[in-house]
Amino acid sequence: MSDKSERRAARKARQSKGRSSRFGMSFVFSLLILAVMLAVVTAGSGVVELLHRLFEITRKIPDVVWLILVSIFLGSVISMLLSHWFLGPIMKLSDAMSKVSGGDFSIRLDTDKGFREVRRIYGDFNTMTQELGATEILQTDFVSNVSHEFKTPITAIEGYATLLQGGAPMSEEQSEYVEKILFNTRRLSSLVGNILLLSKVDNQKIRPSSSTYSLDEQIRQTILALEPRWTERGTEFDVELDSVEYTGSEALMQHVWLNLIENAIKFGPRGGTVRISLGRRDGRIVFAVEDEGPGIPPEAQKHVFDRFYQTDSSHREEGNGLGLALVKQIVLLAGGTVSVENLPERGCRFTVELPEVIKKS
Repeated sequence: MSDKSERRAARKARQSKGRSSRFGMSFVFSLLILAVMLAVVTAGSGVVELLHRLFEITRKIPDVVWLILVSIFLGSVISMLLSHWFLGPIMKLSDAMSKVSGGDFSIRLDTDKGFREVRRIYGDFNTMTQELGATEILQTDFVSNVSHEFKTPITAIEGYATLLQGGAPMSEEQSEYVEKILFNTRRLSSLVGNILLLSKVDNQKIRPSSSTYSLDEQIRQTILALEPRWTERGTEFDVELDSVEYTGSEALMQHVWLNLIENAIKFGPRGGTVRISLGRRDGRIVFAVEDEGPGIPPEAQKHVFDRFYQTDSSHREEGNGLGLALVKQIVLLAGGTVSVENLPERGCRFTVELPEVIKKS
């Protein structure tokens, strides 16, 4: 029998057991209510009689009033104790569900203690987390394996297309076809690379070695690396970078600056200006990049960091909708935040805030 079949059989057994004992908790609860009522009335009467014996002045107040007051007090105390007893398992389940919503599928609850109904619910919860964990592993492995397998044939196609370009003379139509092959294989290669990196960052399989380096110099090198892009579009730069020493993953942060600056170039007008700044504010490292493009609609801003989401269909063929999702995951992994806002006149601003981990000289 497979693991999945075994889990289904165990779940059905628990459900059947739960149905056969569906009156267990309600019966106990009913008995407790009756017991509490009797205890409150009996204890209340006893306490009132004791007060009358100890303090003669208490006889001036009707016994009914004293009985009500004492009963309210005793009832409140007993209710608090019973609430803790009954609500404790619910709070425990709530805490466990919060961990699951945060992506921790390894959490398990004890099914050997408590009421039968609670044990059944805990058992179903454990089955759910087990299934979710197995699904996550399957999905992660599938994405990683398939994406990795795609890289080899894509690289081979790109290599052969490049050889065709440098080989025998071709007609204009043939050259156009080769250019399209190269363009699309590079897009696929970029997509596969982003999927692999995003999958690793998501599951924190990357344990990047931290190093202390010049963040402002890294951003300058990124701008230079994008020279073909901004030269072709005639983009100007207004750059203000403070000297910042940062301790973190140099390779991962490179993806952040590359994506944000390239987007500013792509979505800004030809001959426009991209403004880039880096500095410190309130104990944080703050990077901002602004373009002069049309901006992002307010509704689209809610989804701009979602995977495969692209706000501008005119640039759809230039990207794959994973760049900003990757930016967000890397920044979160570094303990920072990334946000977007439209500028008053035109364009938008992306802001990255990182914890100020600086090596003092």
